[in-house]
Amino acid sequence: MPDPIEVRKVAIESVTDASGLAKLIDDGVIEAGRVLAVIGKTEGNGGVNDYTRIIADRAFREVLGAKGHPAPESVPLVWSGGTDGVLSPHATIFATVDPAQAVQSDEPRVSVGIAMSEVILPEDIGRPAMVEKVAAGVREAMKIAGIDDPADVHYVQTKTPLLTLSTINDAKSRGHEVVTEETGLSMDISNSTTALGIAVALGEIEMPAAEQIHKDLSLYSSVASCSSGVELDRAQIVVVGNVRGIGGRYRAGHSVMKDALDADGIWAAIRDSGIDLPDRPHPSDLGGRLVNLFMKCEADPTGSVRGRRNIMLDDSDVHWHRQIKATVGGVAASVTGDPAVFVSVAAVHQGPSGGGPVIAIADLG
Repeated sequence: MPDPIEVRKVAIESVTDASGLAKLIDDGVIEAGRVLAVIGKTEGNGGVNDYTRIIADRAFREVLGAKGHPAPESVPLVWSGGTDGVLSPHATIFATVDPAQAVQSDEPRVSVGIAMSEVILPEDIGRPAMVEKVAAGVREAMKIAGIDDPADVHYVQTKTPLLTLSTINDAKSRGHEVVTEETGLSMDISNSTTALGIAVALGEIEMPAAEQIHKDLSLYSSVASCSSGVELDRAQIVVVGNVRGIGGRYRAGHSVMKDALDADGIWAAIRDSGIDLPDRPHPSDLGGRLVNLFMKCEADPTGSVRGRRNIMLDDSDVHWHRQIKATVGGVAASVTGDPAVFVSVAAVHQGPSGGGPVIAIADLG
């Protein structure tokens, strides 16, 4: 049986700030050596050259090392860039706790499994080879989390490589072609290919054909949250699910937003995490029990929401990534009453087209 899990959210007050993590360790809430993963939002542009992710990565690893973690470089730190609109920079820390000190419960409680895939070559991105490598990594993370039934998996957060000029040239030097030479587009394609790998691992879909990747929008995972960047050359995988008997205070749940305005989809995820709510809930009904939401979003490819036309996909001044992130972030913050929610973009194959998955983690005391 894996150790029980502590989940805490901390603010990031500046680009280099990791004081929230340091305080949790200093206050004895978590031990540095027990930190499993950190998932956070940074305040950069969210693009290929968003170096706030690398700055945050360095700041948090330095704190872990200074506080006694024996191998801070091995901890998965998944950073999603871009806090558009009211979204606020923050980090959610997952750490194990001593079973003797955890709340005992036979109810489903959060368990976490961490794994790294095989190296994903530049020519793998957007192709079945990447799907297969990600799926194998997800299955390994499930084993580590002690999760046998895919239905008990509520959240899979990944970080995968995207294409840069350097890696494109590397593939060419070895006689291979890449799926695209547009580095910005490769971010979306890396995310979508990863999501299909998650869906395959969890039995949500069959193995897709090459021509379906990033194109057949009927294929998706309801629990995938995929991010990509320049920091690594393989899939970094964090599986979060519920296990009976593990103990602890936290429980995960999930649902999907059917479109960018689907607040009911957010409330459904919160209910699924074990928080009792009235028929017409209000942020005040949460009572401090919601730790965080983790969401993906995508501009609807039809260019409309609920029958009304928008110009996100035609706007040459502000990329649609930033517009839809700000929109969904506002909807989520209106539900939670807290702008520090994890909303990430490029959600092809992550939730229904034009919508996206919603994962909630609750502190049930």
